[in-house]
Amino acid sequence: AVSVLIITCPCALALAIPAVQVVASGLLFRVGVLLHSGDAIERLASVDTVIFDKTGTLTLPEARLLNEAEIPVERVRAAGRLARASRHPLGIALAEATRAVAPVTEVREVPGLGIETTGSDRVERLGSPAFCGVDPVREAELHDRYPGASLVAHRDGDGDVIVCALRQGLREDAAAVIAELKASGCAVEILSGDREAAVAAVAAELGVDRFSAALKPADKIARIEALKAEGRKVLMVGDGLNDAPALAAATVSLSPVTGVHLSQAAADAVFLGDRLAPVPAALRISRRAKAAMIENLGLSVVYNIVAVPIAVAGFVTPLIAALAMSGSSILVTLNALRLRLGADRRVRGQEKP
Repeated sequence: AVSVLIITCPCALALAIPAVQVVASGLLFRVGVLLHSGDAIERLASVDTVIFDKTGTLTLPEARLLNEAEIPVERVRAAGRLARASRHPLGIALAEATRAVAPVTEVREVPGLGIETTGSDRVERLGSPAFCGVDPVREAELHDRYPGASLVAHRDGDGDVIVCALRQGLREDAAAVIAELKASGCAVEILSGDREAAVAAVAAELGVDRFSAALKPADKIARIEALKAEGRKVLMVGDGLNDAPALAAATVSLSPVTGVHLSQAAADAVFLGDRLAPVPAALRISRRAKAAMIENLGLSVVYNIVAVPIAVAGFVTPLIAALAMSGSSILVTLNALRLRLGADRRVRGQEKP
């Protein structure tokens, strides 16, 4: 009876999942991914569709102001001061491009459109051309003059409107990451609030066939829900305030460390650096981790199927039962550590990706 109690101690079963989670979390940290929850590993392992936001995710947060010479200096500075209060990547980029240092403090964020002041009757606005009342003909002319650029409009308290044309560069490994995700069997899409021409240019450069532009937060959620209804497991990668609802709606989500605090809080994990390489690395590590979890559960079941009947038959002493129970725990732990050994071989270049 004592031998049966010892040999059926569920140590191996209890360690099967946590041991892998600990090792996988360490490996993810080494590639620059910080997890918010342990079950994100299993959800990452099931991903078959990856959705990227464009601005600030596929592109770098920094941007160049293309038409600065065409705008009065005082208006550029006014737009930059209001942009300092924005959390949108384009707002941050405009603030940096104009070298603004004194932000406007009393502002209100209008999701999907921009920001406006709230401190006086003279309301200033910064955001999309439509939000600031830009004439569509003027907007079309700027699109033709600066193809691929994103337009940010500023309306001062007197109703005068300027439009800033900003162009952001792609992250240096964006094309390689998209290619790797496709090679691994994932479908890739771009969902962006930016205008269609700018999104189409990025999609064409990266080889992404499916994209949607001029989307509001609710539109992104609707697309994700539609994919989930088809049985897809969706990974959302985004960084902006408008991406936070979509990040929460996805099966699992990632946000770059350059993203706003709300998007980082809504995401299941945050990745560091200016590269997108942590995204496919997280999927690769998580898939290997899930396989190790299944192996550990199988080892635990096999151990109990073999050991328990022998103990019940009276062929096992308490000492042997204790050794068998400890051995099963060591076995699942060593199997979890195989993940780390495989990662070390990859680092030394002895294993192909």
